[in-house]
Amino acid sequence: MEKTGVLFVCHGNICRSTMAESVFSHLLKKEGITNIAVSSAATHTDEIGNPPHYGTREKLRREQIPLVPHRARLLQKSDAETYRFIVGMDEENLRHMHRILGAENQDKISLLLDYGVSPRSISDPWFTGNFDETYDDVLEGCRGLLLHLRDEGLI
Repeated sequence: MEKTGVLFVCHGNICRSTMAESVFSHLLKKEGITNIAVSSAATHTDEIGNPPHYGTREKLRREQIPLVPHRARLLQKSDAETYRFIVGMDEENLRHMHRILGAENQDKISLLLDYGVSPRSISDPWFTGNFDETYDDVLEGCRGLLLHLRDEGLI
């Protein structure tokens, strides 16, 4: 089976998208799923090259979820060639994702909590400081995305 690509996206790629990449990778590993490629990217250059935020690292450590090796990188239009699902965290991310990826890739773009119980944006813990709430939302979305991939016959 060919690998399906999932790319998580947020503003700086050091908090929410990195957390989602780590959580989703952990869920896949726990279930023995190997045909999904997972990564993350930023819509802005603020943090390019930086490691995940200490709040993200600490929350994942407390949840016993391995942090994927990561340095923030910028979303590129070419990512649409690699990733079938390009998943943002909030409405601002969506606007920038649509601009960067172009009209021909709009069907690949969604919000993470579109796959959750109640679709909504995930608050940026860079501003809120609430990594626990962000984690709960990310986990909800990742579990929902996993179910969606299963329903679509991709895993």
